[in-house]
Amino acid sequence: MSPSTIHMVARLVAKPDAVAPLRVVLEQLLEPTRQEAGCYRYTLLQNQHDPTDFTFVEEWASDAAIDAHLQTSHIQAAFAQAQGLLAAAPDIRWYELVG
Repeated sequence: MSPSTIHMVARLVAKPDAVAPLRVVLEQLLEPTRQEAGCYRYTLLQNQHDPTDFTFVEEWASDAAIDAHLQTSHIQAAFAQAQGLLAAAPDIRWYELVG
């Protein structure tokens, strides 16, 4: 993994009554996203102490790979399905490797 790759952390918080349905939506993203060109890592985590808290840890080859990812049909469908399940807007942050 090169220092020029882009690391992303995307945190999503479910409404308390929507944890299970949101988890299904998010899990459905794993395999198709991992098959995308430029995707080096795409991992979904769920907080052990707060089950409403989900985090994707991602690594991408380039901005262009991320832009293509965001336009895929599976991401667009997940955004639509998650609308009523989220307690707040997703917190998506982009990072570069420092060391």
